[in-house]
Amino acid sequence: MTLSASLLHELASPNLNVGGTAELCCELSKQFENKGEYAEAQEVLGDLWAGIGEHPRVAGLDQPIAGEVLLRAGVLTGFIGSSDRITDAQEKAKDLIGESLTIFESCGYDNKVAEAQTELALCYWRTGEYNEASDLLKLALNQPTADSELKAKALLRSAIVEQHAGRRSEALRLLTDNSTLYETINNQTLKGSYHQTLADVLENLWDSEGPKDYLDRALVEYAAASYHFEQAEHRSYLANVENNLGFLLYKVNYCAEAHEHLDRARRIFGSLADKNAAAQVDETRARVFLKEKRYADAEKVARASVRILEQSDRQSLLAEALTTHGTALARLGTYNTALATFRRALELSEQVGDLHGAAEVALTLFREMCDRLVVVEGAKTSSGRKFSEQVQSLEHDLIKQALEEADGSVTYAARALGMQHQALTYMLGTRHKDLLTVRTPIYRRSRKSDC
Repeated sequence: MTLSASLLHELASPNLNVGGTAELCCELSKQFENKGEYAEAQEVLGDLWAGIGEHPRVAGLDQPIAGEVLLRAGVLTGFIGSSDRITDAQEKAKDLIGESLTIFESCGYDNKVAEAQTELALCYWRTGEYNEASDLLKLALNQPTADSELKAKALLRSAIVEQHAGRRSEALRLLTDNSTLYETINNQTLKGSYHQTLADVLENLWDSEGPKDYLDRALVEYAAASYHFEQAEHRSYLANVENNLGFLLYKVNYCAEAHEHLDRARRIFGSLADKNAAAQVDETRARVFLKEKRYADAEKVARASVRILEQSDRQSLLAEALTTHGTALARLGTYNTALATFRRALELSEQVGDLHGAAEVALTLFREMCDRLVVVEGAKTSSGRKFSEQVQSLEHDLIKQALEEADGSVTYAARALGMQHQALTYMLGTRHKDLLTVRTPIYRRSRKSDC
């Protein structure tokens, strides 16, 4: 008998009181969560919770059990709200999880405090509030707990936050320093998530630092992630791996193979009716089309991705889709619309505090249509600066960061920024002369003597 079947058998017992029933329902719901079966997880909670937007019925329950019901409802609100594009779902999830956190703190339940903080951090990550997510995860990891799976989840999400905040080396350190922890746990979903996150980080570091070893390691880690997600029967996470493999293959110019993996991801997300995740696959496909110089196809697919993500609260993902759409529009020569699209992506990134993302938007904008910025030279931003000045300032910060991370190497910095060495050299010599002191000195070869 599986654990789920055992719990269902216990739930049928006539001797269970209200509190015992609620506790078992939460435990079974959490099992469904771990497989990505969120509708089933919600259904199990039954009379305890009517669904997103409703407050769980916790009157009469002991405080720890009430906290658990609130936590499960909050976690499901975050997951379901994200996939179904429900307005303000993450804010509702934060409220419910925050309420559970207050209860657990008052009861002195360190394990549950850490779990609530870890789940709350995920909601902040989804809305692009990386600093808040990072702070919560640090608190969770500082809680005195012997729960290895909980620690593994908090560390994993810390690495994800670091990666999205542009601190990839720190993300890699977190994952590699704690590799033995993930070898010892039995949770197949967590194991798969570890390998996928490590693959994502290696892929991004390969972008910036270039060693082929990182690329090979990323492919191995993706294969491991697929294996563990299949064992866990977690279809949506398996589809995410397919999307990420498609993204990696597009970067190394294997566009046909990239489309194959994206087709698989799209089919799975379609079967799950997860429109937000399908929109992320579309955004990846638009990038592949751009590389293939199929600009009209890229514009169409990116526009569809933007339209879906506009109905969600995944603001950072929307900014990425807008950037890709702006790139396609610029290459089609639709400059005014492209500029407005880039500007919207930039403002959105700044609104959610994703300054690294804002800088990347600025860099893409300059790369695609620098000479067209004059058309908005008189326009002012919310900060009172001219738009072109704001973009150049963000570009400056991103180039500086890339140079510092590459120890002054223009070659590696250019690779990290997705541009040619000559283009970055030109930008340093024209728009960002102050950064010439950051780059390594240029050593010219001595000419051979004629004697």
